[in-house]
Amino acid sequence: MIDPIKAVLTFCAALFFVLSPALTGGFSGYDPALFPVPFEKHPAQPAGYAFAIWGLIYAWLTVMVAVGLFTGRATDPVWEGPRLPLILSLAPGAAWIGVANQFPVLATLLIFWMLGTALWALHRCPDTDRWLLRVPVALYAGWLTAASFVSLALVGTGFGVGDSPLVWAVIALAGATATGTLSFKYLTKEPAYAVALCWGFIGIVVANSTDNFPVALLAAAATAVVGKVGLKFI
Repeated sequence: MIDPIKAVLTFCAALFFVLSPALTGGFSGYDPALFPVPFEKHPAQPAGYAFAIWGLIYAWLTVMVAVGLFTGRATDPVWEGPRLPLILSLAPGAAWIGVANQFPVLATLLIFWMLGTALWALHRCPDTDRWLLRVPVALYAGWLTAASFVSLALVGTGFGVGDSPLVWAVIALAGATATGTLSFKYLTKEPAYAVALCWGFIGIVVANSTDNFPVALLAAAATAVVGKVGLKFI
């Protein structure tokens, strides 16, 4: 018999994660005053509308952990696999906004930790209960793939590592694209992962379409690469 304690902990971690924007005052981007080299706009950052995907992720994660705890799946071995890595991702993730509002470097390290454990969870998701378990985890991991490398680009620029935000935008797009394609090769075959990652790329296309065509073009190419890989598994 599976001990239901991980189901309880996963539910609690997700609850605090979902409530974290309200509990911490929300997040509207890194404060430029926190950087030695402040900047107003970065080419790696998606258009503001793209962050609305968090509403979908929060809602679907809430449904997932509620189903996992209250519908007899708390002791289901099929659901047990991704629970530990989800706890390790969502519980620290509940503190991410508070950290990001004060410590961008630490927040970048933390979001990469969240990404790594989210990909681990996605790898351990079963083929059954796809829409209730694997898809919400895939959306979460896919968006974190984009967000992690965007955070890296912002921090790299803000601390004066290198001379050009454009270089950091290229690094972010290349890193997220490589992570996405390697994840499909070794960790998952879930197209929802590609959907969330491509949503981030398209946000970068939109943000740069009028004043930074090279970055918009690179982001469009990244969308095509990851989208093509993801479509193979529909």
